[in-house]
Amino acid sequence: MDEDERRQVAADYADVVNLTPGELERWLDTDESRSVGQKDDGGESVGHRSGRRIVAIARTRKADLTDDDYAHMRTVVGYVHRHLAQRPDGDVTDTPWRYSLMNWGHDPEKG
Repeated sequence: MDEDERRQVAADYADVVNLTPGELERWLDTDESRSVGQKDDGGESVGHRSGRRIVAIARTRKADLTDDDYAHMRTVVGYVHRHLAQRPDGDVTDTPWRYSLMNWGHDPEKG
């Protein structure tokens, strides 16, 4: 991945990930966070695992990010965009839809 691609992925990622690492870590420790998503053999959902990776990426110096990190960042952007397009009607505050997005670092209720 060249530097221009990395710059674009980082900008797109910054646009969709609106939870700080601390906020995301606290969220991932909740029952609500663990209640949503497709679970793997270990019982953890793909989104929950992604949230842990998002926290790790946030705590990594930009110069130390790998192509694999940027690939995950691109995956996060795609997931958030697809999921936002499926917003249900009504109040989404306490919905699996919102909880799933939050596992991926995006709170649609956050200004």
